[in-house]
Amino acid sequence: MGEYSAPILTVNNLNKHFGSGCDRCSNAEDRKLDKNYCPACHTVYSCQNIKFDLYPGEVLGIVGESGSGKSTLMQCLYFDQEVSSGEAYLQPYKEGGSNLFDESSQQKRYIRNHLMGKVYQNPVQGLRMRFSSIGNIAEKMIAAGNRNVGAMESRASELLNRVHIPVYRMKEAPKNFSGGMQQRVQIAKALSNNPPILLLDEVTTGLDLSVQANVLDLIKHLQKELKISMLLVSHDLGVIRMMADRTMVMLDGRVVEHGLTDQILEDPQHRYTQQLVHSLL
Repeated sequence: MGEYSAPILTVNNLNKHFGSGCDRCSNAEDRKLDKNYCPACHTVYSCQNIKFDLYPGEVLGIVGESGSGKSTLMQCLYFDQEVSSGEAYLQPYKEGGSNLFDESSQQKRYIRNHLMGKVYQNPVQGLRMRFSSIGNIAEKMIAAGNRNVGAMESRASELLNRVHIPVYRMKEAPKNFSGGMQQRVQIAKALSNNPPILLLDEVTTGLDLSVQANVLDLIKHLQKELKISMLLVSHDLGVIRMMADRTMVMLDGRVVEHGLTDQILEDPQHRYTQQLVHSLL
């Protein structure tokens, strides 16, 4: 990561709430919430004024407990959810001059298919379980406008080979695969159109420890080789320590601390981060 390089992704004041809000919680300056929840009108403020930059070739870790807003943030960035307000600028898209959240649904589809890949915590969300593995990858390539069947098949085979899916299983459906193999097919699918950014949401949750280590090794290897920028969400500081250059800590929908991963692990400032780090020791 060059010290002076411009961010590939800039996010400013991203807000996402579920519910209509009321006098007690609508004013951001003076919100009276129970954690991120308004007891009066039951609105949940999942993301509150999230700001960050992601640099080319960088892995930015996002850590926090369940309900801290990290998965909602990823859903907003991949347009699985509409934001309530906020801005995001992507350098490879209109030279970073256009707020992604204001774009038409057609343009959002273009961004999703060409400039981002996402690996979901639950492979059922990222894969068609009854399609072949090659078919899953071809689907994302077709969505990006590819029509050459031969080229798609060879690209899919190349990617599945890279994520260590044996050749004889490439035409098999992911429903027959183990959890770790399903995640590897998802990674191959997410990479199919060479996106500059990969979003990884709790990708090792629910996998056995040895399988987790294999999946993380694979991601690390691909990241170095492809120099791809990654946003990596986890509730596990061990994963963050192994993978992330910088880390953002989220609690109740807010970023409570961010900095270099080593710095945060060695000298956590926020009480919540201190608890997280001590639980890791």
